[in-house]
Amino acid sequence: MAQAEFAALLPFCACVLAPLVILLVVVVGMYNSLVSGRNHVRESWAGIDTELKRRYDLIPNLVETVKGYAAHERSVLERVTEARTRAVASTGSPASQARDENALVGALKQLFAVVEGYPDLKASQNFLLLQKQLAETEDRIQAARRFYNANVRQYNNRCEMFPTNIMAGLFHFEAAEFFEIESALQRAAPPVEFGPQ
Repeated sequence: MAQAEFAALLPFCACVLAPLVILLVVVVGMYNSLVSGRNHVRESWAGIDTELKRRYDLIPNLVETVKGYAAHERSVLERVTEARTRAVASTGSPASQARDENALVGALKQLFAVVEGYPDLKASQNFLLLQKQLAETEDRIQAARRFYNANVRQYNNRCEMFPTNIMAGLFHFEAAEFFEIESALQRAAPPVEFGPQ
């Protein structure tokens, strides 16, 4: 008798339990995709941080090199140093760090504008090497920024699209901020001069 009752309940249990198991698998999958997306964003932010630190390490050498040729440009050198100090100390959201980074970029642009008036400095091997390293670092910063922003876009889409947005709200997953900064070096076409003909 017990076996007959159990056999009669088996289809009912399967009809009730199967949807619950499927729902549980879907919920766990959505939660895990949100965690994975958030971790990708954090990991790609670490890539930006590494490249920014590389730039911070180059700036004191650049300032010292310029100081050797243009010591009376003290205010520009101080602005670069102060902006670097603020950028290094910056923590918090990508938006607040971008503000400090853009201030540093502005100071570096002023420094490079000053350098234009010193042909001996522009020809210095040390300065040329530092400028090349800074250009390479800027390229890496921009690549890391693009990678980070792509991960942010993908994660934010997960947080905002149905049905994952329900899970994001339940478990307090918040949208990440994009990181937008300028490049310290402006790419420009070299001037072309034609001599007398």
